[in-house]
Amino acid sequence: MTRFSKITHSIEDYLKAIYELAQIASPVSTSALANKLENAPASVTGMLKKLATFDPPLVEYERHHGVTLTGAGEKISIEVIRHHRLLELYLTEALGYSWDEVHAEADRLEHVISEEFEERIANYLGNPSLDPHGEPIPTKEGSMAPPAGMRLSDLDTGQAATIVRVADDNAELLRYLAELGMQPNAGVVITSRAPFDGPVHVEVDGKTHALGHKVTNRVYVALEK
Repeated sequence: MTRFSKITHSIEDYLKAIYELAQIASPVSTSALANKLENAPASVTGMLKKLATFDPPLVEYERHHGVTLTGAGEKISIEVIRHHRLLELYLTEALGYSWDEVHAEADRLEHVISEEFEERIANYLGNPSLDPHGEPIPTKEGSMAPPAGMRLSDLDTGQAATIVRVADDNAELLRYLAELGMQPNAGVVITSRAPFDGPVHVEVDGKTHALGHKVTNRVYVALEK
């Protein structure tokens, strides 16, 4: 068994990526993890085998069947996600970063802040529950609310909804959505759909935009009551 005294930044990146991908499909496939981390599949397989031999194991990995986090691995991943999302909100609220800039900055900083600094950020922000993109922030105790909303793509034509969160890992997309006013708390309505998987026509603040599914699949909404 491999014993360790320090979790490396690379290990944290792996555990966080597995957690995020598992929200879509679990077990997580090696190819999906390789694509997300932009690593060679062989390198990913080697790391997963290593993580499975830690004491305690951080993942459960079976060749051709994918990977899941153990309790120990999930605890670390949620802590890293808490750091990341608190940092994103702090950067926007306190330092004036735009919402498309904070993901990359938080990726760099999430590994190095202390627990005391994390707590000070949380207190300064009033112990928030959501980051700038509408994603839930895990609690200090390690619990996290499930991500809210349904994909904008799945909204019925004519239904009114409110944007609750937006995938945050594509800065270009975030800048584009900001230009359209499509940010959390904005109201949207699908006015029509082009046939043969064509664009979706979405009304935002009185203006209609034709959006492809690569955009509408990354925006999540809640139906208006």
